[in-house]
Amino acid sequence: MIRPATAADIPVIHTLIRELAAYEKAPDEAKATPAQLHAALFGDAPAAFAHIAEDDDTGEAVGFALWFRSFSTWRGTHGIYLEDLFVRPEARGAGHGKALLTELARICVERGYQRLEWSVLDWNEPAIGFYESLGARPQDEWTVYRLTDEALEKLGTQ
Repeated sequence: MIRPATAADIPVIHTLIRELAAYEKAPDEAKATPAQLHAALFGDAPAAFAHIAEDDDTGEAVGFALWFRSFSTWRGTHGIYLEDLFVRPEARGAGHGKALLTELARICVERGYQRLEWSVLDWNEPAIGFYESLGARPQDEWTVYRLTDEALEKLGTQ
């Protein structure tokens, strides 16, 4: 079952983010706090949205998708940027990841959004194979750049 996250899901979302960071070999980089997640997802002006995948038998949260609206100047419409998609290893293969992506695609179609995009680590072959099996294609001509920490501070205070 896929459902929109509620404020009561903040602890499990936080835990799943930590599990994702460990899976991606970067456990120390996941610094978001439950309070930050609550503000981003359920504050006065939500900046992001989340959906929870629950085990059909136990009702336990086994995965999540956290996303936000993007905008394409070329298409002139919004899209969805999927920041995180994670299904616990013991729950993989049961259709939770596909169900989460299907829900986001449904939202795109329903709202007239023309893109559903995300990034995947180049070493994550299982995820790449899964995404390509759904018809997703890599955007190899684009390279992602990021400013963080000291570089962001330095540029932002010039």
